[in-house]
Amino acid sequence: MEERSVMLALQEIKGVGWKTVLRLVSGLTRLSVLPSMSSEEIAGLGFPASKAEMILSSLRDIDTEKLEEEYARKRVRAITIYDEDYPALLKQTSQPPWVLYAIGRTELLPLPCVAVVGTRTPTAYGTRVAEELGKLLDQSGGVAVSGLARGIDGAVHRGALSGSGGTIAVVGGGPDVIYPPEHRALYTEMATRGLILSEFPPGTRISPGLFPLRNRIIAGLSLGTVVVEAAVRSGSLITADQALDESRDVFAVPGPISSPKSRGTHELIRQGARIVIEPADIIREYAASFPSAGVVLTAGPPRDKLPELSEEEARLLASFPEGPVTLDTLLAKSQTNFGHLHELLLNLVLTKRIKALPGAAYAKIEDCTQ
Repeated sequence: MEERSVMLALQEIKGVGWKTVLRLVSGLTRLSVLPSMSSEEIAGLGFPASKAEMILSSLRDIDTEKLEEEYARKRVRAITIYDEDYPALLKQTSQPPWVLYAIGRTELLPLPCVAVVGTRTPTAYGTRVAEELGKLLDQSGGVAVSGLARGIDGAVHRGALSGSGGTIAVVGGGPDVIYPPEHRALYTEMATRGLILSEFPPGTRISPGLFPLRNRIIAGLSLGTVVVEAAVRSGSLITADQALDESRDVFAVPGPISSPKSRGTHELIRQGARIVIEPADIIREYAASFPSAGVVLTAGPPRDKLPELSEEEARLLASFPEGPVTLDTLLAKSQTNFGHLHELLLNLVLTKRIKALPGAAYAKIEDCTQ
């Protein structure tokens, strides 16, 4: 058996996890010799005799040709760490998956990736930021990576799918398992225009314990990780920690100081994460890596295609005088609390209606000196 075939077979054996495979890979000159070894020789690598016998008998029972035929029927492609198209950045991490199971456009894997993650219950502001990030990453020739979960993840993928579909979803079960159920339509589009990725074989059921493992792949595929909205205790912060562990960049999108959904991102900023004032900041950060970054940054969003404003946003924009206006003045005029006002202002900045100025001031874009 070839090394990749042995690796595929090992992934199908219950009771064989990442650490078991690591011991085998580390203890052998070539993994391909494993099926021809005796159980005593396998036990000599540091395994109990019963486990050594189980590994050997299981390997001899698995027909990897039929296994890959079964994958193909499910439109799944298996990419082992021995294959040339295994993602280079992911291979450099401390715990790279031995096998990736993919459905969709595997040609996205070598492209520059940025992870975008956040809460499953975002605000309208967070959703808008995530969609814009996904869209701009795709337009720049990069790939938006997220987890296909509710909330921010789904918004990121939809933003990228509004263009050419430069987006990868790393899922916490088999690549053929749809979760959450309400993302069935999004999953179907991702499987044809984007890429679904997992380290778990087809048919693996979703389990809460698998999500932290999934998060390390999201971070490991990416040049950097952007956290849009996250509570203090959030899976998104686990992804950010894993990015830091691999010496990757971490970015955080600020939100209203009164919003519990932004407390996690504010804590990241306090700890040194880079602030994202607008989605284009990420494109500027990695402009050298994205083939179309210059075109996107030069063009900017078409003024005749700006997103529609909510009633509150339109009312606030109409209250702007000519020239700069301070935050205190806007707060007095708006008759709302600071946190909500801040969210409205961030939305107006994001949609290019206003520009933030030094000294906690703002002005309409047409009133700003370029």
